[in-house]
Amino acid sequence: MVQMFLFLVLLLLAQAPWTASVAAESKRCLSQEQRRAALASHRAMHAGRAIRIAKKRYGGDVVRARLCEGEHGSLRYVLTVLARDGKVTRVAIDAQSGKFLTAR
Repeated sequence: MVQMFLFLVLLLLAQAPWTASVAAESKRCLSQEQRRAALASHRAMHAGRAIRIAKKRYGGDVVRARLCEGEHGSLRYVLTVLARDGKVTRVAIDAQSGKFLTAR
């Protein structure tokens, strides 16, 4: 139990430095209604496809996926990937093309 608590604390601490950079990368994340509208208008692919792209490149598990606005109103998926060794990577993928934008 103590080991799990320490792991969670370390995971949160590892994510802290990236919070500001992700906030800078994505101006605003969409609500559920806005996500549905983006999918319906083909401005964004389904999250499952973005997750598969990230997992193929980084392995591990995607523990969080958000659809956010990027520069000039473009949409991007911001994914948090937890590798089997405990390393946390934030990945940004263009929501329309599936192209990798950033990884930190």
